[in-house]
Amino acid sequence: MREISPAVGISVDDFLTIGSSEEIRRIVDEVRRQKQAGTRLRPSTSVIDQSTLMTKEHRLKLLDAVAALVDENYCGRSEMCIQYADLLNRALAYLQFPSRAVLGTATYYSPDGNVLHEWGHAWVRIGDEVVDGNVDSIPENPLVPKNVIVDPYWGPIREMPSNRRLRETIGSRMPEDVDVNGLWWPDLKAWIDSDLQ
Repeated sequence: MREISPAVGISVDDFLTIGSSEEIRRIVDEVRRQKQAGTRLRPSTSVIDQSTLMTKEHRLKLLDAVAALVDENYCGRSEMCIQYADLLNRALAYLQFPSRAVLGTATYYSPDGNVLHEWGHAWVRIGDEVVDGNVDSIPENPLVPKNVIVDPYWGPIREMPSNRRLRETIGSRMPEDVDVNGLWWPDLKAWIDSDLQ
């Protein structure tokens, strides 16, 4: 099981020993336990899928393949929306879809319309469709209130569930990420070539 450390040149175990809180160690232990048991969350199990792009089977496989790679982060993928959007965008562009990764703000609402949480977020746009694919992992993030539970969504932006609002920051650019560039995109591209087409 590959595990990506937050610090260059040291292992996750060394990082946890020298500079992390008890809460972070608890999160890492739980992520490791779930990985060993094969019980990590996958977007395909809860996605609201209203897309007309590709086949449903291909959409679900792609969401999960991106999730599995980003989940190699030592704390899982709950704070990896930028990397998730970047990888998904690269995959869609490679498959000849006019996609773009988007940075902005996500606001999450309760059923009665009250704001539960707002933060910087990343997602993918493909024409009039939006893919907000990494949000099923939000409950694992200790910075997010526990009552924020959002299913991934892939479909027309005008039909996006009312429990969220995504606002693009115009002119923002996806930051470079060494793990996306050096590890995850080469692996995802190889997976697309062998398993998706």
